[in-house]
Amino acid sequence: MRLRTFTCALSAVLLHAATAFATPPPLPQLEAYTVDARWLQPIQPLRISDHTWQIGTEELTALLVETQDGVVLLDGGMPQMADHLLANLQRRGFAPKDLRLMLSSHAHADHAGPFAALKRRTGARLVASAESAVLLARGGSDDLHFGDDITFPPVVTDRVVMDGEVVTQGGVAFTAHFMPGHTPGSIAWTWNDTRDGKPVRMAYVDSLSAPGYRLLANPRYPNIINDYRRSFATVRALPCDVLLTPHPGSSGWEYAARDTAGAKMMSCKAYADEAEREFNKKLAEERRKTR
Repeated sequence: MRLRTFTCALSAVLLHAATAFATPPPLPQLEAYTVDARWLQPIQPLRISDHTWQIGTEELTALLVETQDGVVLLDGGMPQMADHLLANLQRRGFAPKDLRLMLSSHAHADHAGPFAALKRRTGARLVASAESAVLLARGGSDDLHFGDDITFPPVVTDRVVMDGEVVTQGGVAFTAHFMPGHTPGSIAWTWNDTRDGKPVRMAYVDSLSAPGYRLLANPRYPNIINDYRRSFATVRALPCDVLLTPHPGSSGWEYAARDTAGAKMMSCKAYADEAEREFNKKLAEERRKTR
């Protein structure tokens, strides 16, 4: 009996020792931020108005505005889009040094991703809200909703703008309109251009969606519902003949179809109305689940 007990104890010790010295399994691979393939499908420059061009991808907007003194870029898409944007810049007849300003809508990887690379390669100055500037400097880490899931190369903002502030480059005046919600630092940018020689009021309006967000009693964004409500009203009141959005489908654009007229383009009011309907549905569903 004692021999059997000793044998069992010895076997347990040997098993533990073997386990202790066994090669452990490899650590998990990092999971990259993967997106819809259309977000990464390059397109040739697409004319939106006489001096405004879409130079991003099929499903991510990056607007090039040509001025009397260089060009301005509104958003840049994903981090891997820097080379593509510079190639499209050259297709429009501009050198990298001609990029003078980059205006940010919000600090998520699918829109601010290449800013750091473009800044290094062109010397362009980056303009954003104070809230976005903080997130841009962190490369998107510790995002209120996504944590560290969608990080990008960090970049320093050169000019922080206030609500209603005007940024001028080469005779074109870009006005910042704060519209917090999708992020606390979200901005709509408006400026004047022409289409076939006729004056048009351009509006590049940030996202109004709430993808997977917690709306009720959000400890990190307590005023998120009120911010969205104010932003819907802000967007409805924008000077807005031609509406564009970071994700073109949100405003009815189909860049892949080379739809230069924006046949399905929405008005700013319609964009805000549709976004508010979706927001209200999400809010109602949250309330049902918390009862």
